[in-house]
Amino acid sequence: MQKRFDKELSLEELADLDDDAIDTSDIPELDDRFWQDAVIVEPEGTEQITLRVKKSVLQAFRATGKGYQTRMNAVLESYARSLKK
Repeated sequence: MQKRFDKELSLEELADLDDDAIDTSDIPELDDRFWQDAVIVEPEGTEQITLRVKKSVLQAFRATGKGYQTRMNAVLESYARSLKK
């Protein structure tokens, strides 16, 4: 497959592309068999708790901006998964 662009496109540039300009030739068609074998996977819910963390930890995550609690949860989830190995 030939490269169509000289450089990697930004998300904004990709969003501005017409659908016809996007090469989907390497994506297989989803046939009826795919949908027959598909399984719905519900995301795991969250539970509200009270948690004490060091001020420095909270400040560091808050400094990363909106969504810091989600990022904190992702770090904890990653650690929890490592314990299962």
